[in-house]
Amino acid sequence: MATFELYRRSTIGMCLTETLDEMVQNGTLSPELAIQVLVQFDKSMTEALESQVKSKVTVKGHLHTYRFCDNVWTFILQDASFKNEDSSENVGRIKIVACDSKLLSQ
Repeated sequence: MATFELYRRSTIGMCLTETLDEMVQNGTLSPELAIQVLVQFDKSMTEALESQVKSKVTVKGHLHTYRFCDNVWTFILQDASFKNEDSSENVGRIKIVACDSKLLSQ
């Protein structure tokens, strides 16, 4: 199963990467094992989002920038609002990265 590495740039992915880097620097973890952990993290995030997330969100905002490169869409919205059936949240600026899930099965 192929995966994208984009979840590594999430908050939890960055924390994991920093922790693994520290462990490699301290000698408590080999670089090879750290890479294996990151690959498993990519797989686990993809599987969890596919199978466990059932809610839908509506996103509205002013489109600041958009880009399509290597089958990856990137949108930057300003004054965005997220709405689901329970709540609404306003944010100043958001970056959305969307990848074609068909690429994962190749």
